[in-house]
Amino acid sequence: MSIELKKDCRYALLVPTSMGIRITPVNRQPVHCSNTFTMQVTSAESNVASISAYLGLRVKVLTAFVKDSPIARFIKDNLASRHIEYEGVEVEQGGPWGYRHQINIADSGFGTRGPRVFNDRAGEIGRILNVKDFDLERIFRREGVRILHLSGLICALSEQTSHFCLEIARTAKEYGTKISFDLNHRASFWKGREEELHRIFNAIAGITDILIGNEEDFQLCLGIKGPEAGGKDLAAKIEGFKGMITRAKEAFPGTLVFATTLRQVVSANSHLWGSILTEGGDWHVVEPREIEILDRIGGGDGFVGGMLYAILKGWEPEKWIRFGWATGALVATQFTDYGQPADEEQVWSIWEGNARVKR
Repeated sequence: MSIELKKDCRYALLVPTSMGIRITPVNRQPVHCSNTFTMQVTSAESNVASISAYLGLRVKVLTAFVKDSPIARFIKDNLASRHIEYEGVEVEQGGPWGYRHQINIADSGFGTRGPRVFNDRAGEIGRILNVKDFDLERIFRREGVRILHLSGLICALSEQTSHFCLEIARTAKEYGTKISFDLNHRASFWKGREEELHRIFNAIAGITDILIGNEEDFQLCLGIKGPEAGGKDLAAKIEGFKGMITRAKEAFPGTLVFATTLRQVVSANSHLWGSILTEGGDWHVVEPREIEILDRIGGGDGFVGGMLYAILKGWEPEKWIRFGWATGALVATQFTDYGQPADEEQVWSIWEGNARVKR
């Protein structure tokens, strides 16, 4: 089976997102006892887009910027360096207590000390994303998009972004664009909005072609019963994960592809990393394999990015999951939240376990 994508489109991949910055201590130290930090541009959705952008496909983000902000300039320059096009309204800051780009403060952890992440999103400009600020007919009909990728993070950010994501998904469907949806549940985003967001997420999932999430995502976002207990070993739980995905397939029969990552944390430096994907009646499984971790944040986005790239390339489904597994593993070797593959060969070498020097 292969997903039939639109032809003659300007963009291979389109992602709505709220761009921000991540501040990280150097040398994998904790935040509270560090005095030297690096700053990078981040968002889950642009992390996904980066894989295709670095490998030569044309991608674009829809977002919003704080007008005349040096952080906005920093973000734009970074997106350009990643070969990612962007479109977004420029909004006046409104004074020192007005809008700003989100800040993600996180360390990478080390050994037995796990990573810690603190999100500072007060006044976040992305919370006011509005369909009225974008010419969706131009984007989807005249320019054309092969895959729209949505994340539960942007969908749950505010009532306005929930409406934005639902409307953009409906427009994409109308013009024949395939829809990818990574559920990405965050409890703090859902607090007090559970009933509303269940309705929105189920509506989007109902028109989605590619649905991604872990066991908590499927349970908490969509009300799908999670995997049955399968022992402590992650590999032994695979049948339970298959059962959960089967229940999701029954709930959303129009969806073509379901995928989930499998992760068991050995230490902050070592994880067991695997994945499951189903398309049609076929299952594709990567049994958990040990990978070394430099920084785990963004690994799941890397998996999605690689899987979507493989779909966009028209490869066979067994390659979708392998390439996604490898791009997720690649992200874990870099300090950026997003993968920066040099070429397809580098990714396939990761899959094959070939870390020998290339001269």
